[in-house]
Amino acid sequence: MTPACAPSATSDVAAKRFTDEPAYVLHRYDWSESSLILEVFTRHQGRIALVARGAKKPSSSFRPVLLPLQPLRLSFGGDAEIRNLRSAEWQGGHVMPTGEALLSGYYLNELLMRLLARDDPHPRLFEAYTATVQLLASPGSDTLQLALRAFELCLLREVGFLPALDLQTATLQPLEPSEPYVLVPEAGLREAHEDDRHALTGAQWLALQHSLEDGASFVDTLRASTEVAQGLKPQLRALLHYHCDVRILKTRQMLRDLQTL
Repeated sequence: MTPACAPSATSDVAAKRFTDEPAYVLHRYDWSESSLILEVFTRHQGRIALVARGAKKPSSSFRPVLLPLQPLRLSFGGDAEIRNLRSAEWQGGHVMPTGEALLSGYYLNELLMRLLARDDPHPRLFEAYTATVQLLASPGSDTLQLALRAFELCLLREVGFLPALDLQTATLQPLEPSEPYVLVPEAGLREAHEDDRHALTGAQWLALQHSLEDGASFVDTLRASTEVAQGLKPQLRALLHYHCDVRILKTRQMLRDLQTL
């Protein structure tokens, strides 16, 4: 029997159909005068593309539902690269983030759009994304920054861009708990130099590694990030920009521009 919380998938001659799939809208494009193409992050299918026919019509049931950073349940089908959205229901639970938290949510979406391959499931990352969006919906400044650092760690680990944080990458030597180390895009984790301002101790890197291992939860990653968020931020950003092949992400530039006004 299929568990009540899992989506069902049935195979027709021509296509697969999925129902009751947990999902979030990452981005949307105009497809025609009345329809949209959606980039969607789903729990069991990963990042997929859907066409929402008639979604721009005032009478469409899709119109008030297909919003970013809102938990949805979707039904869709098709075997083409862009599948057909059949139904969408809002699951409630929190309001839309606002202000800096809203831009931070768009930042999460930009990272997923750039780093996730299509049709590659990441259920653990989906849970981390869900928890992060919930925190963004009612953040304090400290909570927002912690949530972003923890999500960045989970994302980099899931897509294979985060080296082991319990070893020096080049030598595979274990970390000394009291010695400083830095994470560098081209070299991984290495001993800190005198001019490395954001180094963390071996003990702090080891705690982060433990919080990302199988069986650990997103809350574990949040806790491990609490004391090191300030030093983590520039190191993770450099690693993300390196793998996204950009100098700065669009959402980060937008936030900088707004802060200068």
